[in-house]
Amino acid sequence: MVNLQKAVEAENYALAAELRDEINKLEAESLAASSNALVYENIQYAFRLGQKGRHKVFVYSGVICGMDPVCCISSSLRESACIDKLTRGSNQPFYQVLVDVHVDPDLLVAYVPEENLLAPDGPNKGRFDHPYLSFLFYGMDAAGDFIPIKQLREKYNRPRHEVPPIDEDA
Repeated sequence: MVNLQKAVEAENYALAAELRDEINKLEAESLAASSNALVYENIQYAFRLGQKGRHKVFVYSGVICGMDPVCCISSSLRESACIDKLTRGSNQPFYQVLVDVHVDPDLLVAYVPEENLLAPDGPNKGRFDHPYLSFLFYGMDAAGDFIPIKQLREKYNRPRHEVPPIDEDA
């Protein structure tokens, strides 16, 4: 803005017009970026941080530890993973999933499209082990899902969710 003011004061109207056009272009880009951010801010995820799930194709069990509103991997990785062949393609939520080391000790974290994740039918308090669990989660709730630490919830702007223990005395 200072340069624009100086150009006008010096009566260099050609430069002032160029600077004005550049400012207008930046404002339009900023508005478009803000609009896109609002769309992703309100996206509805089918899975929660800490929720257990199962991969529909590879059948391993996992725990959600991160989420993206759309596929955020490079185009070369997208191509090798055949993301465009998915029913919903790359324009669906993708999840970072901790894989149970007892199921596949060589695969620690997977990047999974929402359409390939299945939620358990009911509470799942079965065994699940992963070296990152204690860094990302406080422990397990009554449904068998994991309770994400505050930093993880804040990173993804997600509320704390846990199923309270069942009071057997009631």
